[in-house]
Amino acid sequence: MAAVIVTAIATILIGMYGVRAVRTTGDFYVASRTVTPWWNASAIGGEYLSAASFLGIAGLVLAYGTDMLWFPVGYTAGYLMLLVLVAAPLRRSGAYTLPDFAEARLESTVVRLTSSVLVVAIGWLYLLPQFQAAGLTLRTVTGAPAWVGPVVVAAVVLVSVLGGGMRSITFVQAFQYWLKLTALALPVVFILLAWQSDGRPELATPEEPAFTDRTAVEITTDVTIDVTDPVTVRADGTIDGEPIDDELTLTSGEHDITAGSVLTFPAGAQIPHASQLTPMSGEHWALPMRSGGDHPLYSTYSLILALFFGTMGLPHVLVRFYTNPDGRAARRTTLTVLALLSLFYVLPPLYGALGRLYTPELLLTGRTDAVVLILPGELVDGAAGQALTALITAGAFAAFLSTSSGLTVSVAGVLSQDLLGRRVRNPVTGFRLGAGLALLIPVGLALSSPTLSIADVVGLAFAVAASSFCPLLVLGIWWRRLTWPGAVAGLITGGGAATAAVTTTIVLGPQDGWLGALLAQPAAWSMPMTFTVMIVVSLLTQRHVAPGVDRTMVRLHTPENLDLDRGDWDPEDRWRHP
Repeated sequence: MAAVIVTAIATILIGMYGVRAVRTTGDFYVASRTVTPWWNASAIGGEYLSAASFLGIAGLVLAYGTDMLWFPVGYTAGYLMLLVLVAAPLRRSGAYTLPDFAEARLESTVVRLTSSVLVVAIGWLYLLPQFQAAGLTLRTVTGAPAWVGPVVVAAVVLVSVLGGGMRSITFVQAFQYWLKLTALALPVVFILLAWQSDGRPELATPEEPAFTDRTAVEITTDVTIDVTDPVTVRADGTIDGEPIDDELTLTSGEHDITAGSVLTFPAGAQIPHASQLTPMSGEHWALPMRSGGDHPLYSTYSLILALFFGTMGLPHVLVRFYTNPDGRAARRTTLTVLALLSLFYVLPPLYGALGRLYTPELLLTGRTDAVVLILPGELVDGAAGQALTALITAGAFAAFLSTSSGLTVSVAGVLSQDLLGRRVRNPVTGFRLGAGLALLIPVGLALSSPTLSIADVVGLAFAVAASSFCPLLVLGIWWRRLTWPGAVAGLITGGGAATAAVTTTIVLGPQDGWLGALLAQPAAWSMPMTFTVMIVVSLLTQRHVAPGVDRTMVRLHTPENLDLDRGDWDPEDRWRHP
């Protein structure tokens, strides 16, 4: 709790320091476009490394093994796609938000409104796991009720954002990146030393995960477990609706365990797993193409597409490029981000792999995302273990705060301009009202919806982004014949289909067969659908090509360091060959 309080206070104080520099609307939305590449890269690392990066990847590796390494690879490679395709032109567009860019490029308020709806939907979908992870973290380390985490994170984010907008949270997020990196890097040194002193036992063994010693497992949330082999345990709590305080034989099949129950397993007993998990067992954990259900090859390639191309469609990532002074700075920022992300993403898989060995009981409770929080205390005894756990907690809390801040700014910018802009005269007041609305819905969803795998939900947000804004940006920047009817048709068709698939998966849970694979990983079919619809409809509606498209395309692709005195530009911004 002390770590959480210190992190929250530091966030607020640094945000207050940024308030002093806020004087204009541009300061609120894009920090007056004066953020240097190093500061911007650190801030991007702060907001991009979310709960999915800090907790979720480790939890996925613990349960599903090497297949999950595509997540850190994809999260990092997405910035390479940004660097190659959109970073510099997007900065040269001069827009404040992604809907601003869409309207400026296609000269249509319809495409702006459609983009605004998708920005809000993606932002809320991405905020949901941040708040759920905050509840998980505080419940794990302090025993606080599940609602405390989302409320605390939302309150701190609101104070930071309302104070100084983008300029304020730039300082906050840069600080939080280095806190998160330290919080993972320092404990992993002690964890690896403990593994070394233990004789470096193999991480993947042919046997199923089993308790090495007599182990008591406390169930903190209601869970249904799947027992493969019958096992006799000492139970204290409510099992299958019946109170019990005695020895009990769990037969093969599913059993409902109520929160607060304690199950004590004998040494050597095979570890049951939560029914919502289908963890890899034995050597399959260390082999690729084993965790994609009935169609692992399709699931893997679809996930790669979503992660590689979804990054360029995340509104809280794109808004950062508007804060650079010019396109060259945007490219330098992206290169620096690639280095910072590569450094960070080495660490979470180590926690997941060693968690498989030392905290396999998390498979039973279903709380695999908590492995980063629990592992240091399991391997390091005494005050040192408690100090490392506190540091990890501070880093996790920083992850929730930084990503939530960036998402809140991006969603608030859209809500204030497109929903509240005509009703509130002062744009700063509109931004602050938009920030409140941006947080209200996801907090409510986090408190009322079932807890889902953090990285899975974020992966679904990437799929929606890849199926909507990625085609819009790529075609809008590189294809002059794109029209606003084509853009709108593609956003509604592909983005809508991906959103429907994501919603179905979240509400109904994973399905079997091809239907389940297509719904769980929609990017492989929804992204090509969006490109196809945008291109075909645009070719059929060429009369709606934006009148100023030539001027816009020149602006997007002309370097800022062009020597204007040479006469390459005339007063009407029309290009002349030297």
